[in-house]
Amino acid sequence: MVTRTPQRVLIGRSSELDQLLGVLDGAAAGLAGVALVGGDAGIGKTRIVTELCDLAQRRGFVTLAGQCAELGDALPYLPLADALRTAAAEPGGPVGPAVTARPALRRLLPGDDAGLAEETATGGLAQQRLFGSVLDMLSEVAGRHPVLFVFEDLHWADRSTRDLLVFLTRMLQRERVCLVGTYRTDDLHRRHPLRPVLAELRRLPLVTAVELPPLGDDDMAAYLASLDRYGDGPAGAEREHGFGALIERAGGNPFFAEELLAASADHSRLPGTLADLMLARVEALSDTARQVLRIAAVAGRRVGHDLLREAAGLGDLPLEDALREIVSRRLLTAGSDGYAFRHALLQEAVYDDLLPGERTRLHATFAALLAERGGSPAELAHHHLAAHDTPGALRASVEAGRLASKLGAPAEAHRHLDRALELWDQVPASGRPTGESRPRIALASAAAAAAAGDSHRASGQLRRLRREADDPVLVAEIGERLAYYLADADDDRDEATAAAREAVDLAPHSPLLARALATYARTLWWSYRIEEATTTAARALEVAQETGARDAEASALVVLALSEESSDDVERAVDLLTRATRRPSGDLSIDLRARFNHARIHYEHGHLADAARIAESGVRLAAETGLTWSAFGTDLRFLHYLIHYADGDWDAAERLAAAFGVRVGTRAEAQLSSFALFVEVGRGRAGAEERLRWLSRFWSDELVSYMARGMAAEHALWHGDPETALEHVDAILATLEPFDPGLIRIAATGLWALADLGRTGEHCDDLLRRARHAAANGPNGPRARMGPEGLAWLARAEAEWHRAHGTADPEVWRRATEAFGFGFVYEEARSRRRLAESLLRTGDRTAAHAEWERAVTVAAALGAGPLLAALRESGARAGFRDPTAAAPATDVQAGGASTAHSVSTAGGSTAGGGASGRPGGLSADREPGRLAGLTAREREVLAHVADGLANREIGERLFISQKTVSVHVSNILAKLGVSSRTQAAAVAHQEGLTGAGDGNTV
Repeated sequence: MVTRTPQRVLIGRSSELDQLLGVLDGAAAGLAGVALVGGDAGIGKTRIVTELCDLAQRRGFVTLAGQCAELGDALPYLPLADALRTAAAEPGGPVGPAVTARPALRRLLPGDDAGLAEETATGGLAQQRLFGSVLDMLSEVAGRHPVLFVFEDLHWADRSTRDLLVFLTRMLQRERVCLVGTYRTDDLHRRHPLRPVLAELRRLPLVTAVELPPLGDDDMAAYLASLDRYGDGPAGAEREHGFGALIERAGGNPFFAEELLAASADHSRLPGTLADLMLARVEALSDTARQVLRIAAVAGRRVGHDLLREAAGLGDLPLEDALREIVSRRLLTAGSDGYAFRHALLQEAVYDDLLPGERTRLHATFAALLAERGGSPAELAHHHLAAHDTPGALRASVEAGRLASKLGAPAEAHRHLDRALELWDQVPASGRPTGESRPRIALASAAAAAAAGDSHRASGQLRRLRREADDPVLVAEIGERLAYYLADADDDRDEATAAAREAVDLAPHSPLLARALATYARTLWWSYRIEEATTTAARALEVAQETGARDAEASALVVLALSEESSDDVERAVDLLTRATRRPSGDLSIDLRARFNHARIHYEHGHLADAARIAESGVRLAAETGLTWSAFGTDLRFLHYLIHYADGDWDAAERLAAAFGVRVGTRAEAQLSSFALFVEVGRGRAGAEERLRWLSRFWSDELVSYMARGMAAEHALWHGDPETALEHVDAILATLEPFDPGLIRIAATGLWALADLGRTGEHCDDLLRRARHAAANGPNGPRARMGPEGLAWLARAEAEWHRAHGTADPEVWRRATEAFGFGFVYEEARSRRRLAESLLRTGDRTAAHAEWERAVTVAAALGAGPLLAALRESGARAGFRDPTAAAPATDVQAGGASTAHSVSTAGGSTAGGGASGRPGGLSADREPGRLAGLTAREREVLAHVADGLANREIGERLFISQKTVSVHVSNILAKLGVSSRTQAAAVAHQEGLTGAGDGNTV
C-alpha cells in the first residue's frame, strides 16, 4: 500500500503510520501521547516521522524536531536546542516568544548567554528549572496550536535528554502535545543506557511502541520502482536488471536496497556488507571529493560550509566542484548553511575507514578551528580527546562541565568533570587550566552528581576527597557539602551531623561558616535534637548577617521558625518566616522551602487566607523560575490545593489538581495524585475510583497510604460500605507513628465506620485512645499545643465514638462543628449534619432545621454531592423544605441510607453511573421496586453480578476486597429473597439495573 507525499511515496508503512496518527489525533483532542519508533538502521524511521510531520503541519500542528549526535553524552540537550533554534527562528511563529520569555530555554540558543551567571546560584535546581520551562513552553504553545515534538536518534541521546523525555512523558496529561522518539534497535546492546528508559516508558499508558519491521518483497519492489520513477535510481535499471536479486540482498531494508540500486547502476560488483557497499560508492568519487567527504565525516553527521572549507584548505571553486559531485551522488545533502550525510550509517562507514593517523590529524584540525570560532566546549573536548591532545582535552572538559552545570545538564557536567579529574595528573602544571585545582573540580563533580540525583556517588566522591585534603578550609567546605547531600538523600543521619560539626569547627569566620552552621542546624533538627538545632541556627543567623551569606541566613531562619512553632510560639515563627521570605536568598531551593513552611504554619494554625496568599506566591515563584516540578515547588502546589479544599474554594482546588496525573507510574507521581482525591471524593466524582485503582499499587508508600487510603475509606463510607472503610483505616494506622497528628483524622474516619455499623467494643475504644494520644504527645514527649485542625478532628473522633455508643447529644456535635469553624468549610458542614440529626432526636425541630439548612446551603455551594444527598435524605424524613431544591446533588449513597438521588453535582457533572447518574445505571423512569432495600454499594455489586462478573473481578472494579464482595452478594440474595446469583441477576434486569460495566459508576 502506498501513501504519497510531495517529495516521495511512503511504501509499506500504512499500519505503522496509522498507529502514529492515532497518537497525533489523541493529542489534537487533548490527550497527550508519546510514540517510540524503533527499528534497525536504514529501516525508514526518519522517513515515517518526516511523513508524520508533514501530515501534522497540514492539520495545524506546530512541529518541533531535533536530532541527537554520536558524541556520547558530550552535548547536553542537543535535540532540544536543535528544535528550539529552528522553531524560534521562524518569523511570527508561536515558539519564538515562548522560548525568549524563559531564560532557561533562551540560553540554549546560539549566542545567548542569558542568565548563566544567575544559574550558578541555583545549583542543582538548574535541571528542574529547565525541565519545568520546557513543560511550560509546550503547554503555552499547545494552548493555541497542538504540538508535535520529534526526538530523532535517541540511541545517541545524552543522559539529560533521556531524563527530559521521561519527565515530559510523565508530566504531560491533558496538553495537546505529541512526542515522538526514534531509535535504532540494532544499537541497543545489553548495557545501553536507553534500554531501561524504553522499558520504563513502555509501561506508561501514554506511550505507544511502534516497531518498523523489514519490508516485504512486494513493498520492496514498489519502493525500488518508485526510486527509479522519481529519479533517485538510474533510468532503466528495473528494465535491464530487475529487482529480484536486489530485494533478496536487501533483506527488507530500504536504505540497503537504495544503496544496492545505486551500485547496480554503476555496474560495479556488489560488495558483501552494507559498509563495503557504501565505501564502494565513496571510492568512485574523485580524489578531491573523496578527501572532502572524509573531512566531513570527522566533523560528524552535519558540518557547516565555512568550517568544512577551512578544514579542507581548498579554494572556493575546487571545494564547490567536489561538493557538487558528492551531493549529486547523494552522499551528502545540502542545507541552508552546510551539509549533512544522507544517513548516519554512511558517516559511520566513512569515518571508520580513516587511517589512525589521518583521523588524529583531522580531529586536531577541527579542534583548532573550533577553538578559534568559539565552538562548544563539549565538541572541543571530543576533538581534543580524539586527537590525543591531553592538555586541550583537560581544559575543554573542565569548561564543558562548568557550562553543562549552568545549562541544567548535571549528568553531563559530572561526566565531563570526572574525565577532567582522570586527565589532571597526565598534564603538567603548565598545561592545566588557570584558576582551577583538582579539589575544586572534584567538588564541582560531586555537586553535579548530587544534582543529577546520585547523592550516593556525590557523597562517596566527597569522602575520598576529604581523606586526601589537608587544607582545613577545604575540609570544612567538603564536610558542609557532604552533610548537605546526606540530608537531601535522607541518608546516614549520624554521618551528616558529624560532617557538619567538623565543618563548623574548621571553617573561618566567613560565609562558609554561616552555611556550615545552617547545615548543622538542619541536621540536628532532622535528628530531633531540637535545643541544639535552635542554638546552632541562632549562631548561623548571626554569622550569616555578619558575612552577608543570605542563603545561610534564610536557611537558619527556617530552622528557628520550626523551633518556635514546636514551642507553641506561632506568632514568633510566622515573624521569622516573614523575614526569611522578604527578599531572595540567592538559593531558590531555600526560598521555596521558606515559603512552603510559611504557608504551612498559617494553614495548620487556621489562618487560611494568609496561607492561601503565601502559597500562591510560592507557586508563582516556582512557575516563574521553571521549578514547578521541584520538590518544594510540588509541595507548594499540593499545600495550595489543601488550603482551597479547606477554605471551600473547590473550583480553584480542582483547577490545581488538573495537573495531578491519574495514570501514575512513580511514588512521587502517586503522592501528588493522592491529593486530588479530597475534592473528587467530596464531590462524588466518577474519576475517583479510577484514580484509586492507579494509586493502589503504591499503598506501601506511607504518604500515599495516609492520603489516598484515607480518602478510599471515606469513598467507601459514602457508598455504604463501612467494612471496607475499616480495612483501609486499620492498614493506614499500622504505618503511622503513635504521635503522628495525621493519625487523629484516620481514627475519626474509623470511628465513623464503626458508628455506621453500630459497633462498639475494644476496636472503638482503641481508635479513640490512639487519637487522644496523638493529640497529647509529640515525638519528644507531651505536645505543647495541637493546632486547630488537629483539635477539630479529635472533637470529631469523640463525637463519632459517642454516636457509635448512642450517647451523642447535641453538645458533642456542637463542639465538633465549632472546632471546624476556623475556616474548614466542608468539615464544618459535615459536623453540622450530625448536629442537626442529634437535635432532631431531642425534639428541637427549630434548631435542627436551622443547622440542617446551613449545612445544605454549604454542601450545595461546594458541589459536595454525597453530603448533599445525605442531607436531603435526612431532611426529607424530617419534612424540611430544601432551600436549594433546584441545586443538584451527586448520586452517592450517604452513610448506608436506602435511597440515592439521581442528580449531578453543583459543578454540573454527573457523578453516578449509567445515563441517569444512578448507581449501577438504575433507569430514571423506574422506581427502585424490589431494589429499594439495597444500599448504593449493593446495587453496584448487583449490577456487576448481572453482567456476569466473578467476585474477584467485581472487587477489582469497585476497589474493594473479594471477601467484602462476598458479604455484599450474601446480603443481596437475602434482601431479594433469592437463592442464587442467576436469580439475582434476573431481578436486576427486570428492575432496569444496567450499565455497570460502562466505567461511570462512582
